[in-house]
Amino acid sequence: MQAAIKSQEEEEQQKFGRFLATGRACRRARLSKQDRVQSAAVGMDATTLTYDTLRFGEFEDFPETSEPVWILGKEFNALKEKDEILSDVTSRLWFTYRKNFQPIGGTGPTSDTGWGCMLRCGQMILGQALVCRHLGRDWRWQEGQKQREEYISILNAFIDKKDSYYSIHQIAQMGVGEGKSIGQWYGPNTVAQVLKKLAMFDSWSRLVVHVAMDNTVVIEEIKRLCMPWLDYGGACAAEPGAASELNGCLEGACALAEEEMALWKPLVLLIPLRLGLSDINEAYIETLKQCFMLPQSLGVIGGKPNSAHYFIGYVGEELIYLDPHTTQPSTEPCDDGQVPDETYHCQHPPCRMHICELDPSIAAGFFCKTEDEFDDWCTRIRRLSCRRGGLPMFELVDSQPSHMVSVDVLNLTPDFSDSDRLERFFDSEDEEFEILSL
Repeated sequence: MQAAIKSQEEEEQQKFGRFLATGRACRRARLSKQDRVQSAAVGMDATTLTYDTLRFGEFEDFPETSEPVWILGKEFNALKEKDEILSDVTSRLWFTYRKNFQPIGGTGPTSDTGWGCMLRCGQMILGQALVCRHLGRDWRWQEGQKQREEYISILNAFIDKKDSYYSIHQIAQMGVGEGKSIGQWYGPNTVAQVLKKLAMFDSWSRLVVHVAMDNTVVIEEIKRLCMPWLDYGGACAAEPGAASELNGCLEGACALAEEEMALWKPLVLLIPLRLGLSDINEAYIETLKQCFMLPQSLGVIGGKPNSAHYFIGYVGEELIYLDPHTTQPSTEPCDDGQVPDETYHCQHPPCRMHICELDPSIAAGFFCKTEDEFDDWCTRIRRLSCRRGGLPMFELVDSQPSHMVSVDVLNLTPDFSDSDRLERFFDSEDEEFEILSL
Protein backbone atom coordinates (compact mmCIF):
# COMPACT_ATOMS: atom_id res chain seq x y z
CA MET A 1 0.00 0.00 0.00
CA GLN A 2 2.80 2.45 0.94
CA ALA A 3 4.64 1.73 -2.30
CA ALA A 4 1.46 2.36 -4.27
CA ILE A 5 0.90 5.72 -2.52
CA LYS A 6 4.48 6.80 -3.22
CA SER A 7 4.11 5.80 -6.86
CA GLN A 8 0.90 7.80 -7.07
CA GLU A 9 2.60 10.94 -5.75
CA GLU A 10 5.40 10.61 -8.30
CA GLU A 11 2.90 10.34 -11.13
CA GLU A 12 0.97 13.47 -10.13
CA GLN A 13 3.51 15.86 -11.68
CA GLN A 14 3.17 14.06 -15.00
CA LYS A 15 -0.62 14.35 -14.72
CA PHE A 16 -0.33 18.07 -14.12
CA GLY A 17 1.39 18.49 -17.47
CA ARG A 18 -1.58 16.88 -19.16
CA PHE A 19 -3.86 19.14 -17.12
CA LEU A 20 -2.25 22.22 -18.63
CA ALA A 21 -2.92 20.84 -22.08
CA THR A 22 -6.62 20.32 -21.45
CA GLY A 23 -7.09 23.92 -20.24
CA ARG A 24 -8.93 25.35 -17.33
CA ALA A 25 -12.16 25.81 -19.24
CA CYS A 26 -12.68 22.05 -19.38
CA ARG A 27 -12.76 21.87 -15.65
CA ARG A 28 -15.93 23.90 -15.42
CA ALA A 29 -17.70 22.68 -18.50
CA ARG A 30 -20.58 20.25 -18.39
CA LEU A 31 -19.20 17.16 -20.08
CA SER A 32 -21.39 14.54 -21.67
CA LYS A 33 -20.72 10.87 -21.05
CA GLN A 34 -19.02 10.68 -24.42
CA ASP A 35 -16.73 13.54 -23.40
CA ARG A 36 -15.80 11.68 -20.24
CA VAL A 37 -14.82 8.61 -22.19
CA GLN A 38 -12.65 10.69 -24.52
CA SER A 39 -10.98 12.41 -21.58
CA ALA A 40 -10.29 9.08 -19.88
CA ALA A 41 -8.62 7.88 -23.07
CA VAL A 42 -5.87 10.45 -22.63
CA GLY A 43 -5.56 9.58 -18.94
CA MET A 44 -6.99 12.78 -17.51
CA ASP A 45 -10.66 13.47 -16.86
CA ALA A 46 -10.91 17.21 -16.38
CA THR A 47 -14.05 16.83 -14.28
CA THR A 48 -12.20 14.86 -11.59
CA LEU A 49 -9.21 17.12 -11.01
CA THR A 50 -8.35 17.22 -7.33
CA TYR A 51 -5.92 18.94 -4.99
CA ASP A 52 -3.47 16.09 -5.47
CA THR A 53 -3.22 17.25 -9.08
CA LEU A 54 -3.50 20.98 -8.62
CA ARG A 55 -0.99 21.35 -5.82
CA PHE A 56 1.83 21.46 -8.35
CA GLY A 57 0.46 24.60 -9.98
CA GLU A 58 -1.68 27.62 -9.35
CA PHE A 59 -5.21 27.20 -8.09
CA GLU A 60 -7.96 28.78 -10.07
CA ASP A 61 -9.00 32.02 -8.42
CA PHE A 62 -12.57 32.71 -7.40
CA PRO A 63 -14.60 34.12 -10.31
CA GLU A 64 -15.17 37.85 -10.74
CA THR A 65 -18.95 37.86 -10.97
CA SER A 66 -21.85 40.01 -9.88
CA GLU A 67 -23.89 36.91 -9.05
CA PRO A 68 -24.34 36.24 -5.33
CA VAL A 69 -22.14 33.63 -3.67
CA TRP A 70 -23.91 31.45 -1.11
CA ILE A 71 -21.91 29.43 1.42
CA LEU A 72 -23.73 27.52 4.15
CA GLY A 73 -26.49 30.06 4.59
CA LYS A 74 -24.30 33.17 4.15
CA GLU A 75 -24.49 35.47 1.12
CA PHE A 76 -21.36 37.14 -0.26
CA ASN A 77 -20.49 39.55 -3.06
CA ALA A 78 -17.63 38.12 -5.11
CA LEU A 79 -16.61 41.59 -6.35
CA LYS A 80 -16.39 43.20 -2.92
CA GLU A 81 -16.00 40.37 -0.42
CA LYS A 82 -13.52 37.95 -1.93
CA ASP A 83 -11.34 37.94 1.18
CA GLU A 84 -14.39 37.25 3.34
CA ILE A 85 -15.39 34.37 1.06
CA LEU A 86 -11.95 32.77 1.27
CA SER A 87 -11.84 33.30 5.04
CA ASP A 88 -15.19 31.57 5.41
CA VAL A 89 -14.12 28.63 3.24
CA THR A 90 -10.78 28.34 5.04
CA SER A 91 -12.57 28.18 8.39
CA ARG A 92 -14.46 25.01 7.41
CA LEU A 93 -12.84 21.79 8.62
CA TRP A 94 -11.14 20.05 5.69
CA PHE A 95 -10.68 16.32 6.15
CA THR A 96 -8.67 14.53 3.47
CA TYR A 97 -7.01 11.21 2.86
CA ARG A 98 -4.32 10.49 5.46
CA LYS A 99 -1.46 8.02 5.60
CA ASN A 100 0.70 6.41 8.27
CA PHE A 101 -2.01 6.31 10.93
CA GLN A 102 -2.60 3.43 13.31
CA PRO A 103 -3.82 0.29 11.49
CA ILE A 104 -7.60 0.20 11.43
CA GLY A 105 -8.77 -2.69 13.57
CA GLY A 106 -5.17 -3.36 14.64
CA THR A 107 -4.16 -5.12 11.44
CA GLY A 108 -6.02 -3.19 8.76
CA PRO A 109 -4.99 -0.37 6.38
CA THR A 110 -2.84 2.55 7.55
CA SER A 111 -4.13 4.88 4.83
CA ASP A 112 -7.55 5.55 3.37
CA THR A 113 -6.25 6.76 0.01
CA GLY A 114 -8.48 5.49 -2.78
CA TRP A 115 -11.45 4.39 -0.66
CA GLY A 116 -12.12 6.87 2.16
CA CYS A 117 -13.36 9.97 0.30
CA MET A 118 -17.01 9.62 1.31
CA LEU A 119 -15.99 8.86 4.89
CA ARG A 120 -13.97 12.09 4.90
CA CYS A 121 -16.95 13.99 3.47
CA GLY A 122 -19.03 12.59 6.31
CA GLN A 123 -16.45 13.89 8.74
CA MET A 124 -16.60 17.33 7.13
CA ILE A 125 -20.37 17.71 7.29
CA LEU A 126 -20.45 16.53 10.91
CA GLY A 127 -17.42 18.69 11.70
CA GLN A 128 -19.38 21.71 10.47
CA ALA A 129 -22.22 20.73 12.80
CA LEU A 130 -19.82 20.59 15.75
CA VAL A 131 -18.38 23.99 14.84
CA CYS A 132 -21.90 25.46 14.77
CA ARG A 133 -22.71 23.68 18.02
CA HIS A 134 -19.70 24.80 20.04
CA LEU A 135 -18.21 27.81 18.22
CA GLY A 136 -21.03 29.27 16.13
CA ARG A 137 -21.47 29.69 12.37
CA ASP A 138 -19.57 33.00 12.33
CA TRP A 139 -16.44 31.58 13.98
CA ARG A 140 -13.28 32.07 11.90
CA TRP A 141 -10.00 30.19 11.94
CA GLN A 142 -6.71 32.10 11.78
CA GLU A 143 -3.44 30.35 11.21
CA GLY A 144 -0.88 30.46 13.99
CA GLN A 145 -3.22 31.71 16.71
CA LYS A 146 -3.84 29.81 19.94
CA GLN A 147 -7.21 28.17 19.49
CA ARG A 148 -10.14 27.85 21.87
CA GLU A 149 -10.52 24.69 23.91
CA GLU A 150 -13.78 23.86 22.15
CA TYR A 151 -12.00 23.92 18.79
CA ILE A 152 -9.25 21.62 20.05
CA SER A 153 -11.86 19.19 21.38
CA ILE A 154 -13.61 19.21 18.00
CA LEU A 155 -10.38 18.40 16.14
CA ASN A 156 -9.52 15.67 18.62
CA ALA A 157 -12.85 14.02 17.83
CA PHE A 158 -11.64 13.43 14.26
CA ILE A 159 -7.95 12.63 14.76
CA ASP A 160 -7.01 9.38 13.02
CA LYS A 161 -6.82 7.10 16.03
CA LYS A 162 -9.12 4.42 17.33
CA ASP A 163 -10.35 6.25 20.45
CA SER A 164 -11.54 9.44 18.69
CA TYR A 165 -15.30 9.65 18.38
CA TYR A 166 -15.46 10.26 14.63
CA SER A 167 -12.08 9.00 13.41
CA ILE A 168 -11.64 7.09 10.17
CA HIS A 169 -11.12 4.06 12.43
CA GLN A 170 -14.49 4.42 14.14
CA ILE A 171 -16.37 5.12 10.91
CA ALA A 172 -14.79 2.21 9.05
CA GLN A 173 -15.37 -0.25 11.87
CA MET A 174 -18.92 0.92 12.57
CA GLY A 175 -19.60 0.54 8.84
CA VAL A 176 -19.08 -3.20 9.17
CA GLY A 177 -22.43 -3.29 10.94
CA GLU A 178 -23.94 -1.57 7.89
CA GLY A 179 -22.61 -4.31 5.61
CA LYS A 180 -19.50 -2.43 4.47
CA SER A 181 -16.15 -4.11 4.95
CA ILE A 182 -13.14 -1.99 5.91
CA GLY A 183 -11.73 -0.42 2.78
CA GLN A 184 -15.02 -0.56 0.88
CA TRP A 185 -16.52 2.56 -0.68
CA TYR A 186 -19.47 4.14 1.15
CA GLY A 187 -22.52 5.88 -0.26
CA PRO A 188 -24.06 9.00 1.32
CA ASN A 189 -26.78 7.02 3.10
CA THR A 190 -24.32 4.56 4.64
CA VAL A 191 -22.05 7.25 6.05
CA ALA A 192 -25.11 9.09 7.42
CA GLN A 193 -26.26 5.95 9.24
CA VAL A 194 -22.78 5.39 10.67
CA LEU A 195 -22.51 8.98 11.93
CA LYS A 196 -25.89 8.60 13.59
CA LYS A 197 -24.63 5.61 15.56
CA LEU A 198 -21.30 7.21 16.52
CA ALA A 199 -22.96 10.40 17.78
CA MET A 200 -24.67 8.39 20.50
CA PHE A 201 -21.30 7.97 22.22
CA ASP A 202 -20.42 11.69 22.08
CA SER A 203 -21.42 12.77 25.59
CA TRP A 204 -19.82 16.19 25.12
CA SER A 205 -21.78 17.41 22.12
CA ARG A 206 -25.01 15.55 22.98
CA LEU A 207 -26.26 15.75 19.42
CA VAL A 208 -29.30 14.09 17.97
CA VAL A 209 -28.29 12.87 14.52
CA HIS A 210 -31.45 11.97 12.65
CA VAL A 211 -31.40 10.33 9.22
CA ALA A 212 -34.69 11.03 7.45
CA MET A 213 -35.58 8.13 5.19
CA ASP A 214 -38.27 7.74 2.53
CA ASN A 215 -37.65 11.30 1.30
CA THR A 216 -39.75 12.34 4.30
CA VAL A 217 -38.99 14.53 7.32
CA VAL A 218 -41.44 13.90 10.17
CA ILE A 219 -41.69 16.87 12.55
CA GLU A 220 -43.29 14.90 15.38
CA GLU A 221 -40.52 12.28 15.29
CA ILE A 222 -37.74 14.88 15.43
CA LYS A 223 -39.29 16.79 18.32
CA ARG A 224 -39.68 13.57 20.27
CA LEU A 225 -35.96 12.86 19.78
CA CYS A 226 -34.74 16.38 20.53
CA MET A 227 -37.02 16.96 23.52
CA PRO A 228 -36.74 13.70 25.46
CA TRP A 229 -38.48 15.25 28.46
CA LEU A 230 -41.72 14.82 26.51
CA ASP A 231 -41.29 11.08 27.06
CA TYR A 232 -39.04 10.89 30.08
CA GLY A 233 -40.06 13.80 32.25
CA GLY A 234 -36.96 15.87 31.54
CA ALA A 235 -34.40 13.33 32.71
CA CYS A 236 -31.87 13.69 29.95
CA ALA A 237 -28.79 15.05 31.69
CA ALA A 238 -25.83 12.97 32.78
CA GLU A 239 -25.23 12.19 36.44
CA PRO A 240 -24.01 15.28 38.30
CA GLY A 241 -20.37 15.39 39.24
CA ALA A 242 -19.33 12.91 36.58
CA ALA A 243 -15.95 13.85 35.13
CA SER A 244 -14.88 11.99 32.02
CA GLU A 245 -12.25 12.58 29.38
CA LEU A 246 -13.14 13.57 25.85
CA ASN A 247 -10.38 12.74 23.38
CA GLY A 248 -7.75 13.67 25.94
CA CYS A 249 -9.58 16.80 27.22
CA LEU A 250 -11.63 17.04 30.42
CA GLU A 251 -15.33 17.27 29.75
CA GLY A 252 -17.50 19.83 31.44
CA ALA A 253 -15.84 23.19 30.80
CA CYS A 254 -17.38 23.47 27.35
CA ALA A 255 -20.63 21.62 28.01
CA LEU A 256 -23.89 23.51 28.13
CA ALA A 257 -25.93 23.76 31.30
CA GLU A 258 -28.15 20.79 32.07
CA GLU A 259 -31.21 23.04 32.05
CA GLU A 260 -30.58 24.06 28.44
CA MET A 261 -29.90 20.50 27.36
CA ALA A 262 -33.24 19.46 28.87
CA LEU A 263 -35.12 21.84 26.59
CA TRP A 264 -33.72 20.82 23.20
CA LYS A 265 -30.92 18.53 22.14
CA PRO A 266 -29.14 20.08 19.10
CA LEU A 267 -30.25 18.42 15.88
CA VAL A 268 -28.16 17.26 12.94
CA LEU A 269 -30.64 16.35 10.21
CA LEU A 270 -29.28 14.26 7.35
CA ILE A 271 -31.56 13.55 4.40
CA PRO A 272 -30.35 10.93 1.87
CA LEU A 273 -31.84 11.69 -1.53
CA ARG A 274 -31.70 10.50 -5.09
CA LEU A 275 -32.42 13.34 -7.49
CA GLY A 276 -32.52 11.35 -10.70
CA LEU A 277 -31.44 8.07 -12.23
CA SER A 278 -27.98 8.37 -13.79
CA ASP A 279 -27.93 12.19 -13.89
CA ILE A 280 -29.48 14.85 -11.70
CA ASN A 281 -32.99 15.82 -12.76
CA GLU A 282 -32.80 19.50 -13.66
CA ALA A 283 -36.16 20.08 -11.94
CA TYR A 284 -34.33 19.75 -8.60
CA ILE A 285 -31.52 22.20 -9.34
CA GLU A 286 -33.16 25.39 -8.09
CA THR A 287 -34.40 23.63 -4.95
CA LEU A 288 -30.92 22.31 -4.28
CA LYS A 289 -29.52 25.82 -4.58
CA GLN A 290 -32.10 27.07 -2.11
CA CYS A 291 -30.85 24.57 0.47
CA PHE A 292 -27.47 26.31 0.55
CA MET A 293 -29.27 29.58 1.29
CA LEU A 294 -30.93 28.31 4.47
CA PRO A 295 -29.20 29.52 7.68
CA GLN A 296 -29.41 25.95 9.03
CA SER A 297 -27.48 24.50 6.07
CA LEU A 298 -24.63 22.06 6.70
CA GLY A 299 -24.10 21.52 2.99
CA VAL A 300 -24.34 18.36 0.94
CA ILE A 301 -22.22 15.23 0.66
CA GLY A 302 -22.18 13.51 -2.71
CA GLY A 303 -20.03 13.96 -5.75
CA LYS A 304 -19.56 12.87 -9.30
CA PRO A 305 -18.35 9.65 -10.90
CA ASN A 306 -15.10 8.47 -9.30
CA SER A 307 -15.04 10.96 -6.41
CA ALA A 308 -17.01 12.21 -3.41
CA HIS A 309 -17.02 15.85 -2.32
CA TYR A 310 -18.38 18.08 0.43
CA PHE A 311 -20.47 20.80 -1.19
CA ILE A 312 -20.73 24.00 0.84
CA GLY A 313 -22.40 26.45 -1.56
CA TYR A 314 -22.82 27.72 -5.07
CA VAL A 315 -22.24 30.65 -7.40
CA GLY A 316 -24.21 30.88 -10.63
CA GLU A 317 -24.46 27.36 -12.03
CA GLU A 318 -21.38 26.09 -10.19
CA LEU A 319 -21.25 24.25 -6.89
CA ILE A 320 -18.50 25.14 -4.43
CA TYR A 321 -16.91 22.19 -2.67
CA LEU A 322 -14.07 20.91 -0.53
CA ASP A 323 -12.20 17.99 -2.06
CA PRO A 324 -10.85 15.19 0.17
CA HIS A 325 -8.68 13.68 -2.57
CA THR A 326 -5.24 14.62 -1.37
CA THR A 327 -3.13 12.41 0.87
CA GLN A 328 -1.53 14.04 3.90
CA PRO A 329 0.46 12.52 6.78
CA SER A 330 -1.48 11.73 9.92
CA THR A 331 -1.08 14.13 12.83
CA GLU A 332 -0.79 13.75 16.57
CA PRO A 333 -1.61 16.28 19.32
CA CYS A 334 1.36 18.16 20.78
CA ASP A 335 2.47 17.77 24.39
CA ASP A 336 0.51 20.89 25.35
CA GLY A 337 -2.68 19.42 23.87
CA GLN A 338 -2.69 21.68 20.82
CA VAL A 339 -3.22 20.05 17.42
CA PRO A 340 -1.13 20.99 14.35
CA ASP A 341 -4.17 22.20 12.46
CA GLU A 342 -2.86 23.87 9.30
CA THR A 343 -3.62 20.77 7.24
CA TYR A 344 -7.22 20.70 8.47
CA HIS A 345 -8.12 23.92 6.67
CA CYS A 346 -8.17 24.52 2.90
CA GLN A 347 -6.02 27.64 2.44
CA HIS A 348 -6.55 28.14 -1.28
CA PRO A 349 -9.62 28.89 -3.41
CA PRO A 350 -12.14 26.05 -3.26
CA CYS A 351 -12.95 23.81 -6.19
CA ARG A 352 -16.04 24.34 -8.33
CA MET A 353 -18.04 22.16 -10.69
CA HIS A 354 -21.11 22.62 -12.85
CA ILE A 355 -24.19 21.64 -10.89
CA CYS A 356 -25.36 19.32 -13.69
CA GLU A 357 -22.27 17.17 -13.12
CA LEU A 358 -23.49 16.26 -9.64
CA ASP A 359 -24.28 12.58 -9.18
CA PRO A 360 -27.97 12.24 -8.21
CA SER A 361 -27.22 10.32 -4.98
CA ILE A 362 -26.60 12.86 -2.20
CA ALA A 363 -27.29 13.55 1.46
CA ALA A 364 -28.28 17.07 2.50
CA GLY A 365 -27.48 18.23 6.03
CA PHE A 366 -29.01 20.81 8.37
CA PHE A 367 -28.25 21.89 11.93
CA CYS A 368 -30.80 23.26 14.39
CA LYS A 369 -29.33 24.19 17.75
CA THR A 370 -32.67 25.21 19.25
CA GLU A 371 -36.32 24.38 18.77
CA ASP A 372 -36.88 27.86 17.34
CA GLU A 373 -34.25 27.19 14.68
CA PHE A 374 -35.98 23.94 13.75
CA ASP A 375 -39.38 25.65 13.58
CA ASP A 376 -37.83 28.32 11.37
CA TRP A 377 -36.33 25.62 9.12
CA CYS A 378 -39.77 23.99 8.77
CA THR A 379 -41.32 27.31 7.82
CA ARG A 380 -38.67 27.97 5.19
CA ILE A 381 -38.97 24.47 3.72
CA ARG A 382 -42.74 24.79 3.41
CA ARG A 383 -42.29 28.15 1.75
CA LEU A 384 -39.87 26.59 -0.74
CA SER A 385 -42.36 23.83 -1.50
CA CYS A 386 -44.87 26.43 -2.63
CA ARG A 387 -42.50 28.18 -5.01
CA ARG A 388 -42.68 27.64 -8.72
CA GLY A 389 -39.72 26.69 -10.85
CA GLY A 390 -38.43 23.85 -8.72
CA LEU A 391 -39.43 20.37 -7.58
CA PRO A 392 -39.32 19.64 -3.83
CA MET A 393 -36.49 17.24 -2.97
CA PHE A 394 -38.27 15.79 0.06
CA GLU A 395 -41.58 15.97 1.92
CA LEU A 396 -42.11 17.66 5.28
CA VAL A 397 -45.01 16.23 7.31
CA ASP A 398 -46.34 16.81 10.82
CA SER A 399 -46.75 13.17 11.82
CA GLN A 400 -45.48 9.85 10.58
CA PRO A 401 -47.36 8.49 7.55
CA SER A 402 -49.25 5.24 7.98
CA HIS A 403 -46.58 3.44 5.97
CA MET A 404 -43.12 4.90 6.58
CA VAL A 405 -41.64 3.54 3.37
CA SER A 406 -43.76 4.95 0.55
CA VAL A 407 -43.61 3.06 -2.71
CA ASP A 408 -45.05 6.12 -4.45
CA VAL A 409 -42.19 8.31 -3.21
CA LEU A 410 -39.45 5.82 -3.99
CA ASN A 411 -41.04 4.60 -7.23
CA LEU A 412 -39.85 1.08 -6.47
CA THR A 413 -41.64 -2.25 -6.65
CA PRO A 414 -42.89 -3.60 -3.30
CA ASP A 415 -41.19 -6.97 -3.71
CA PHE A 416 -38.29 -6.18 -1.35
CA SER A 417 -38.25 -5.74 2.40
CA ASP A 418 -38.05 -2.13 3.59
CA SER A 419 -34.37 -2.39 4.50
CA ASP A 420 -33.43 -4.05 1.22
CA ARG A 421 -35.38 -1.47 -0.72
CA LEU A 422 -33.76 1.48 1.06
CA GLU A 423 -30.29 0.05 0.61
CA ARG A 424 -30.81 -0.57 -3.11
CA PHE A 425 -32.32 2.87 -3.57
CA PHE A 426 -30.03 5.15 -1.61
CA ASP A 427 -26.74 3.28 -1.93
CA SER A 428 -27.10 2.41 -5.61
CA GLU A 429 -24.48 5.08 -6.17
CA ASP A 430 -21.93 2.45 -5.14
CA GLU A 431 -22.20 1.25 -8.72
CA GLU A 432 -21.58 4.76 -10.06
CA PHE A 433 -18.70 5.72 -7.77
CA GLU A 434 -15.58 3.71 -8.34
CA ILE A 435 -12.49 3.43 -6.16
CA LEU A 436 -9.82 5.79 -7.44
CA SER A 437 -6.99 3.94 -9.08
CA LEU A 438 -3.63 4.36 -7.36
